[in-house]
Amino acid sequence: MMRIAYVCADSGIPVFGQKGCSIHVQEILRGFLKQNHQVHLFSPRFSDDKPDDLQGVKLHELLPIPKVAQGLREKIALSMNSEIDAALDYAEPFDLVYERYSLWSYGGIEYARKKGIPGILEVNSPLILEQQKHRSLVHLQEAESVAIKVFNAATTIIAVSDAVKDYVSQYVNNPDKIKVIPNGVNADRFHPKKITSHAYFTVGFVGSLKPWHGLPILLDAFEQFHHHYPQSRLLIIGKGPESDRLQTQINQKNLNSAVQLTGAVPPYAIPFLLEQMDVAVAPYPPLDKFYFSPLKVYEYMAAGLPVVASDIGQIRDVIKHGNNGLLCPPGDINALSEAFIRLMRSPQLRHQLGISARKTILAHYTWDQVVEKILKLAKGARSREQGAEGEGKKINIKVA
Repeated sequence: MMRIAYVCADSGIPVFGQKGCSIHVQEILRGFLKQNHQVHLFSPRFSDDKPDDLQGVKLHELLPIPKVAQGLREKIALSMNSEIDAALDYAEPFDLVYERYSLWSYGGIEYARKKGIPGILEVNSPLILEQQKHRSLVHLQEAESVAIKVFNAATTIIAVSDAVKDYVSQYVNNPDKIKVIPNGVNADRFHPKKITSHAYFTVGFVGSLKPWHGLPILLDAFEQFHHHYPQSRLLIIGKGPESDRLQTQINQKNLNSAVQLTGAVPPYAIPFLLEQMDVAVAPYPPLDKFYFSPLKVYEYMAAGLPVVASDIGQIRDVIKHGNNGLLCPPGDINALSEAFIRLMRSPQLRHQLGISARKTILAHYTWDQVVEKILKLAKGARSREQGAEGEGKKINIKVA
């Protein structure tokens, strides 16, 4: 049994919340517990109550970042590294530090380096690029310095996609320590879709409504599809910065009676809502760099749904066109609409794709498999650390 410190210093992640990133944190914690390890969670934002099956996780609350001007907020976040180090010191000893990379944090990984224990850093996206493009970033140089510091201090870096690995590689002296482990899904939460006839043929989307999720493309494709097949509807589950704009577009297209926006829903409701769908879609637009390992795709597939997704990035590694899903050129409205038509006309194809999709998930993309890979890397790192320590002792004895 190991004592594991999980550090998530990003105040934008409510670790027991409903966001995809929140679910990611919870599933890694869950996996550590299932392997009978003792887990301590360090975070400034727990948000909701701890789930029943995570009651064994010991919580250490870091100070929250106040809502002040962006530049000052960044400086405060950067100064929190000393608090992380002190909190870890107070709760020690640990055998492993597992830190989710955030823009200003290096405290957990630096603590691991100082103590001579493995420090595994999980990197989910190019945060600096995202912050610059979609939010705001005042202290760019400091953010770059944190990236260089934490990436090089980590014993092992886990990238969720090849594109993330390429991004991280530009900062590190030893790219070999970057390992790609895609995201996963808790397949037990989902059950294979049964063949049923709905009053409406339902196209569905799940996710935070963000600019890079391709929702305008989806809406245009559905409008085209719905024009030919009025007995259809679009179910969009989630909320985000694009919610208001999307509602305006729905109004302009006179699709209010055919499109349902649920807003935010708790994770336990997702399996039930997926059962209402006939087809699930991940309509990403053409992007210069596609870094994502989309949780929604894994959940769709685990539910045994036929998936229509953009032929881009890691998605093409998971979905094989015509075997366990359908792929469309990113941004191609006509191709997306035609895929809906093809699946609507063939219940048998929907059924076959759904069965193959779930088989793919069970074989390769469960959270249990993700955590097993993480722990294998941790074990290897511990062996190397102990070996290096032993060599040092041998050298000292010989010199004496």
